[in-house]
Amino acid sequence: MGGSGLEWRERRERAVRAHADAEARSRAAEQAAAAELVARFAADATARGLRTVRLSVTSYDGRHRYRTGLTGWYVDRARARGVDTRGRFYLLTVPASLRSSLLGADCEPSPPPLVVGRGGRDGESLPLATLLDQRLEAGDDWP
Repeated sequence: MGGSGLEWRERRERAVRAHADAEARSRAAEQAAAAELVARFAADATARGLRTVRLSVTSYDGRHRYRTGLTGWYVDRARARGVDTRGRFYLLTVPASLRSSLLGADCEPSPPPLVVGRGGRDGESLPLATLLDQRLEAGDDWP
């Protein structure tokens, strides 16, 4: 079994690498498509004259809210996701910190998902395109 066992392991390793490469390509294509949706949302929101707001973030534990230097639109009612005026997507949660309380929080853009909430515990998910369309349709009448 010495030679055939080694060959089997090598084939298995190649198959695992091929699967991982395919998954990475799929993830990159999904993120590129989602980023295009987000950029289009920002352009459409600006063209429609939707009022921008100063985005804030919530601490992971949900007990604190911090200001940021970001201006844009919340895209969900929970104010957990936002898009800035430059068309970048943000998950608006950060670790709790005294620094954020005093100076505001830094929040980095996140790769947007094509399906918001996929894999979440509540089982509710929504295509990103639908979420962004709903936000555009609501106009300035958004909580």
